[in-house]
Amino acid sequence: MRVRLLRIEGVDLNVFEFDYDLTWTAFFMNASGKMYGRYGGRDAKGPDTRNSLAGLSYAMKAALATHRKDPKVQPENRGDTPVYVEKIPAAKSYRGCIHCHQVKEIMRQDQLNTGTWVRESIYTYPLPENIGITLDVDRGNAVRLVKPDSAAAKIGVKPGDSISAINGIAVNSFADAQYALHKAPLTGKTPIGWQRDGERMTGALTLEVGWRRTNVTWRPSLLDLLPSLTVYGDDLSAAQKKALGFDEKRLAFRQDAQVHSAAKAMGVQAGDIILGIDNKKLEMSMDQFLGHVRQNYLIGESATLNLLRNGKRLDLKITLK
Repeated sequence: MRVRLLRIEGVDLNVFEFDYDLTWTAFFMNASGKMYGRYGGRDAKGPDTRNSLAGLSYAMKAALATHRKDPKVQPENRGDTPVYVEKIPAAKSYRGCIHCHQVKEIMRQDQLNTGTWVRESIYTYPLPENIGITLDVDRGNAVRLVKPDSAAAKIGVKPGDSISAINGIAVNSFADAQYALHKAPLTGKTPIGWQRDGERMTGALTLEVGWRRTNVTWRPSLLDLLPSLTVYGDDLSAAQKKALGFDEKRLAFRQDAQVHSAAKAMGVQAGDIILGIDNKKLEMSMDQFLGHVRQNYLIGESATLNLLRNGKRLDLKITLK
């Protein structure tokens, strides 16, 4: 039976737990509430880069096969009190329909109010690429690529393998993999199972500090947290960089004659050559640099803007806004 949910109010968030920044997601479950799997998900490139009708069909067939083994299987005993977004104290300031992305805003505010918020929590639903795996779009548990020296590569996962489970959660889609990684710890180990030529294999992924980090600039729930660094201008040419003793790939752009008031307040002047932030050697263009700041910093955080002025190195202490 197909059921369409249009509002998030009145829905137990312990049961319908998903990436609330999405505009669409699907759950496959039985009448008792046993969750067989999920479908839907995206990355910063666009809303449908990870979805296909073939992939949806594949995930649905896998869920149906599981259901047929035991149609009356009961959900795991979570032991949790139902959580409704409208009952969370921070939701009192919201009027009317609560949009899905606002669930994350409400939960974050509640954590801030209770002192339990951690910065790393903005990196929700990590991509499988964060552990080194690229999954096939049409067959959601098939490993298409494995990044060398990644967490997955180090335990022997190879292209052509089929992921069966991550963190104890069955994987038949990109959404299943993301959910499993979302529930994994910030650091430490998490189990993974896969198949190769019919042989079952298992291992434990080593999750290093910062492994969850990815491009979050597309997420509507974070728009009030992401800064805009208002410096802009033309990238220096390879010859100009060489004259300054820089590699041609290094970030270096000349601030335009018109300086934004916010940049001016930071101490930036027309003609300054912007070299980076926090003394990191960045190989990118001006546009990529502005995206880098939004991806790696939050409003209110302190940083050091590195630049050249009249041939002399200058470091400006700034607060991102």
